[in-house]
Order: sequence, then structure tokens, then C-alpha cells
Amino acid sequence: MIAELRSAGGNGGPAQAEELAALESVEQRVLWLSTAIIDHANRVRPNPSGLKVGGHQASSASMTSIMTALWFHALTAEDRVSVKPHASPVLHAINYLLGELDESYLTTLRAFGGLQSYPSRSKDPDPVDYSTGSVGIGATAPLWGALARRYVEGRFGGAGRGRQYSLLGDAELDEGAIWEAIQDPMVPGLGEVVWVVDLNRQSLDRVIPGIAADKLQGMFAAAGWQVISLKYGHLLQELFTRPGGEALRARIDAMGNPEYQRLLRCSADELRERLPGTGSTAAPIADLIAPLDDFSLLAALRNLGGHDIGALTDAFAGVDDTRPTVIFAYTVKGYGLPTEGHPQNHSSLLTADQMSALADRLGTDLDHPWTRFGEGSAEAALCAAAAQRLHRPEQAPPKPPAVPADLARPAPTGIGNTQQALGRVLLDLTRRAPEAAARIVTVSPDVSSTTNLGGWLNKVGVWSPTERPNWFADDAETILHWRERPTGQHVELGIAETNLVGLLGELGATWSRWGQPLLPIGVVYDPFVNRALEPWSFGIYAGGQSILVGTPSGVTLAPEGGAHQSITTPSLGIEQPGCVTYEPAFAIDTEWCLLAALGNLASPGGRSAYLRLSTRPIDQSTAAVPSDPAARERRRRHVTAGAYRLRQHEKPVVTLAAMGALVPEALAAADRLAALGHGADVVCVTSPDLLFRALQARRGLSDDPAWILDQVFPLDRATPLVTVLDGHPHTLAFLSTIQNVPVSTLGVTRFGQSGAIEDVYRYHRIDTDSIVTTALDLID
Repeated sequence: MIAELRSAGGNGGPAQAEELAALESVEQRVLWLSTAIIDHANRVRPNPSGLKVGGHQASSASMTSIMTALWFHALTAEDRVSVKPHASPVLHAINYLLGELDESYLTTLRAFGGLQSYPSRSKDPDPVDYSTGSVGIGATAPLWGALARRYVEGRFGGAGRGRQYSLLGDAELDEGAIWEAIQDPMVPGLGEVVWVVDLNRQSLDRVIPGIAADKLQGMFAAAGWQVISLKYGHLLQELFTRPGGEALRARIDAMGNPEYQRLLRCSADELRERLPGTGSTAAPIADLIAPLDDFSLLAALRNLGGHDIGALTDAFAGVDDTRPTVIFAYTVKGYGLPTEGHPQNHSSLLTADQMSALADRLGTDLDHPWTRFGEGSAEAALCAAAAQRLHRPEQAPPKPPAVPADLARPAPTGIGNTQQALGRVLLDLTRRAPEAAARIVTVSPDVSSTTNLGGWLNKVGVWSPTERPNWFADDAETILHWRERPTGQHVELGIAETNLVGLLGELGATWSRWGQPLLPIGVVYDPFVNRALEPWSFGIYAGGQSILVGTPSGVTLAPEGGAHQSITTPSLGIEQPGCVTYEPAFAIDTEWCLLAALGNLASPGGRSAYLRLSTRPIDQSTAAVPSDPAARERRRRHVTAGAYRLRQHEKPVVTLAAMGALVPEALAAADRLAALGHGADVVCVTSPDLLFRALQARRGLSDDPAWILDQVFPLDRATPLVTVLDGHPHTLAFLSTIQNVPVSTLGVTRFGQSGAIEDVYRYHRIDTDSIVTTALDLID
């Protein structure tokens, strides 16, 4: 009966039928391998600690049909795929069949140094296009990957024209990051983007009563996406054409998710009783299913579009490449497993008896679970053809552009701030290091002009896939010239920080993805770094190397009030792996830190950076930059290593360590302390992050250089310490442990207030009077 239904479904001639049969056989092997990988990690591999290992057999099973159709039929070498986190065993099973993963790794899921819990570009031993695991972030990554690919291809070439696929679970559509991403003005033109939603209608705890698929599809359509719904497979569609078929369709369409899931748990006899339901349609449905044998009846009920290989390949072939596409593929969680459709199957694991029965049904061997297809079989030929089609030649790591350590400009002497210095350094690079400047791409969520990027934008233009007219070009009062063209080097997104850092991460991965290094810089108001923290961190984890600039920052932005005053961001920078944080006080410090950060990008050993800048005007001459070239270079090395001694007293009794915008208060406090007969050294901290790493290295806990500690905090000048910054005071508290001296820490621990800067500083006790009082308390 199955063959009869399939033939009537119209899958094409003999060649298509042969390929379909091979694909379905491969699908069964992928189901077995992914299930066995998890089984070995939980039931076979020794586990002395007794802690749960896990691995999501049911979530993997719901994806086997989709991923089989994609990898073994639709994908090309230029395509990239983001795989939903809980389907990582399916990806590893496929890579194994393609010859991209050694058999020895199949027993290492979630083991130290083995296959990762969720797909990881940087940690998995087999090909992974996008790291996933943080719900919603990995799903949206292909959008930003598509933009990054277009940018690289338009400016430098070599990125190809492949599709960007995202395979995501339906529960991920609850994440706000999804809807922020699809609403961005840049997205509707990304025709290479294809999302496939695994619509299994289950969450971790339950069957979702009403998933509102029609509403979700309407939201995508309203955003300009092509929407394809794969609700029923060919078996069910053929049944719908028979007498009573429309009644069956109406019955299933009107059925709630929990009732449908319960039917999946029924025997054939129970199904014949329950499926017809009640009312006038019951008899036609009963008559329709009566001739079906038990196997065909059970198979037909499960024949949703997301498990019908023919329907899936048809859907991939029908993608409209002029706009983004989303395919809603209806599936069954646990498809093909004994836990199929059970509301609590999310973390359930098959028993030994169930694994043995599954092996018998799928034609495999539990004692030899990793057997490949026999040589000369249609399945082996299909795997070999897919492996050849998907092969990507290895490429040597690209050489990033040389970034000068110093632009050799005279140190500024007037009044200025670190935010202004950002734009000035970018413009200087276009003249003094054009090759490096050509690789810089800036990104902003609609705050370009308010973060001092105006001059840079006027110089390099705004990136757009096509050139657009600048209707204000002839307006004499227009200062910011918005020239949109494919050669532009600034990308303007809508007001959504998660989108900013999502794109930043993908721009920062082009060196490893397509062999084209970029130097991405994202600019955001510093208080909203917190909002962007998770996707920014995940982008770094995934190998994206970039620079995030938070500006303006702190309570120094006094008139803006508490909502726009950042407190925790200095310590966030310290705590972020794969990233160096800087908070310079002067324009020249900003230049040196930014150049050092740019020089660390786009290479296997590179790392990201976070710069916290300010709009506070400061007398730049107080930086006292040495005029002697050797002394200037020494100062630069100290600045980029984390700190430098800004003022040294002959007989210091206290050290004032200040960071960023509060250095003027520390200098004024040192003058007043000197007038009281108390000598004070002033240390300007540019990177608490690098100082902490140096301290860890001194203790043998890291491999970072430690020389800066002896230069800036030498033992012979060890005195009680006052630390002060426009942020939480614990950021610099560790400095006292360098020489084990008494310390008092000043900073911001309360929400801010609007007002004059003097009043706000006094309110938080980070003003000059507070520094003097605190120092006297330490030394008296």
C-alpha cells in the first residue's frame, strides 16, 4: 500500500524514484548514527562522576529528513548552513558519511576534546559553518553571514554566491532576536537566505497547545519573505484526493497539537477508532482508512512534509532567490524512535532494548554501530557524490593588512575627547595606511553622527548592494553626506544592538570563512553594550574578531540621566574571553589602543577588542606625552599594555590609579595632596583587562606578559592605593594585590542622575574632593 500511495503521489520517473529510495535509505542511517552517537555517550561510555551527559535524541530525530535532503541533494560547496543546537549529532553523522569525520570521534560526544554539545566552528573536529547553542543567535547568523559575504564579494571577490541556510526549531521563534533581525531594512533583499523551521510543535516541557503557525507565517510574509509551508507529505496528500480525503484533511487541520501527538502513540487498531473522530465526517474518514493495512495507516499519519524527502527536495528547488525564504516544515519530535511524539521526550534516552530493536528495524548492528554503506551500493554512491559536490579546497590563513603601531602625529594639546579621537584615527589611516584602511568596515545602529563617524562616512561612503541617489547632495546645509554605494565602508543598520553585534561577528569571521580579512568596528552607545552582550560574546566564541566601541559612557554623560549612564561595562570587558578591553583617557591613548586592537584582528591567533570612550572634554596637554622618540615609544608600549605612570612624586605616600574620563580628577587631587604635604603618584589605567592578565601570569596562571606590572607598580614605589573610575569600583580593586597594599576603591554603584557633571560626580563620590578625602583616610 505504501508503494501505491507513493506512486500516486507523482514523484516523477524512474531516475527520481531511484534517487528518492537512496535518500530515504541514507536518512535511516543518519537517524541511526545520530541516535547511536548519543546512546554511546550516555549508556556505553564510562561515566565515573555520574553526572548527566544528555544529547537530545528526539530533537535530532525530527531533523534527520530535513538535513538528509539538504546535504545529500540540495547543498553546494558555496552554501553555508546554521544547524539548530540540538541537532548537532545529526550534523556529525552526516559529516561521518561524507568522510569529513573520523570514526574515532563518534564515541566522544560531549567528552573533553570531543564532539561539542552544540555545533562549534572553533571546537568541533568536522566542518561546521556556524556555531549555534544560544537560542535565536545561531539562527539569525546566516542573515549577517549573507551581508558579510556580499560585502566581501563586492569589494574584494572570492566569497562566491552560495545560499545561507538556517535550520531552527520552532521554539526559537519565541526569541526577540529573531524578529529584530528579520525587520532590519537590510534583510528583505537577501535572496540567498533560506530558513527551515523544524515545526515539531513541542517545547522542552510539553506539546505546545496552539503554535499559531499561520500567524508566524504571516509575520514573515509581512517582512517581505517567501513563505513555503510543508505540512503534509505525498502519502497524506494522495489520501486527501480519495473519497473522504477532504474530511480527513479538515479533521487533521482542526486537530489540536496535543491530540495529534497522542494519535502518534496509538496502535493501528486504536488509530482506526480515534482518527475518524465524531460527527458527520467520521464515517467518510473511517471508510477512507479501512482499506489501508496497519503499516500504511501508521506511516500515512506520520507523513508530514518535514519527513517527506520528495516534498523537501521540491521545496528547496522552489526557493525564490530574489528575497529571503522561510520553509515551515511540519515534523514529529522523535520521528522514527520509540519516544516519537511523547510530550516528555525532549531529554529522554532509549534503553538498551529499545536501541537493539531500533537496530533490527533499521538494518544495523548495535555491536558495530558505525558501519558505513557497502561499496558499490546506491547509498555509498550517493554519499560519494555529495562529498565530491560539497568539497571545499583548503585555504591558507590570509595575511591580515599591516596596521601601524603609531601614526606619528604630534600629540594633541588642545581640548578634546576620546570619542572625537575615534573618527580622527580612522581618517588618518586612510592617508597613512591606505591598505589597512581599505579593510576597515564600520557598523552602527543609527548612531553614526552622534558617535563622531561623520568625517569617516563622508570619506568612505555608506555600503549598499546597489548605488542609491543622495537626494541631499546639493543641500548646502547638509554636513553628513549619505552616499550609498557598493564601495562604501560603513554599514548602517536599524536601532537594534543585537543585529549590530551579529553582523559584527560575521564581518569578523570573513578571514576564516572566505580568506578575506576585514577589520570591523561597531559603534554603539555604551549603556546598550549590556543589551548586545550575549550575541557579541557568542560571535567571539564563534571566531568573529572585531572591535566594539561603546561611546559615550558612564555617568560622565550627566545630562542624559540614569537610563543612558553605564555602570557595569568596564568589568564586562574584563570578563569577556577572547577580547581585550581598553578605556583610554586621552586622544593619543585612544589612537594607540585602537591601532593595537586593529593589529590583533583577522588572524588565527587574533582577538577582539572593546573600547569604552567618552565625550568629556579634557585638556590633552595633561597627557604629557614625551617628545623624544624613544620615550614616546616607551609610553605607547605602556599604554597598549594596560597602564602608565602619568605623574611621579619624589616621595609618594599614596598612589592614585584612575581610568578614562576621571584622570583629570586624579591629577587635581594629586595637586591638592601635594599642597597638604602628601606626595601622590598618578597611574593612568588604559586596560584593567591586560593588567589583570599580567597579574595572573605573574602567579603562573596564564601565558600573558607580566612586565607592565614592574614598570607601573614597582615594589620600591608601593604605597596605599586609591582607585577611581566612571564605572563599578570593583573593576580596579584587584590592583592592590599587585604589591599587597591597602586600597580604597571609588566608582559608581547607583543609578545615575541628570545634572551638571560636578554635581553628578559629587553624588557618586568620584569628584576631586572625594579622592582627596579617601587618600587622607588611607595615609593618616
